[in-house]
Amino acid sequence: MPDTDPAAELHAPAKSNPAPRMVAPMGRPTLAFLFAHPAHFIALGAGSGLARFAPGTAGTLWAWVAFLLLQPVVSDLAWALLIGGGTLVGWWACTVTARHMGVADSGHIVWDEVVAFWLVLWLVSPTGFWGQMGAFALFRLFDSVKFGPMAWADQRFKGFGPRGGFGILLDDFAAAFCTLLVIAAWRY
Repeated sequence: MPDTDPAAELHAPAKSNPAPRMVAPMGRPTLAFLFAHPAHFIALGAGSGLARFAPGTAGTLWAWVAFLLLQPVVSDLAWALLIGGGTLVGWWACTVTARHMGVADSGHIVWDEVVAFWLVLWLVSPTGFWGQMGAFALFRLFDSVKFGPMAWADQRFKGFGPRGGFGILLDDFAAAFCTLLVIAAWRY
């Protein structure tokens, strides 16, 4: 039997097509994790996803505040580009962060709430505080209960890689769509 050194195997050059490494699932990301990679910063909503309680709600609140700050200076075309670009960048960021966390759809990944709620606020504008509060409450309800289209999107696109990253975003866009349907029915 050949005498092999297990430590040498750890430092051996990687094979040309190694199997993906599975990392131990991360329960709650840390501040160090947030700043360890640009994708983490984006996917964790600039830190709003680090909230100990209800990180999805914290991410949605962060989106609301950011919207209020940007709304006076951002045109409709710029909002469309920001939401479209944010979706594409978010797809990448959510994919990378989920893989690094070892969790297919961690509740701490909140960029999906951010970009989907921006879409809601942009499309219901102009509206005042109570209109935005109603949109917030409906969006959080649809996003957290996950029935119908949200459940389908949440279950259909699970896993790691681009498909999983897309799924992280898709259920929140389904929640945004349902929110907008209720608001449209209420208004008209």
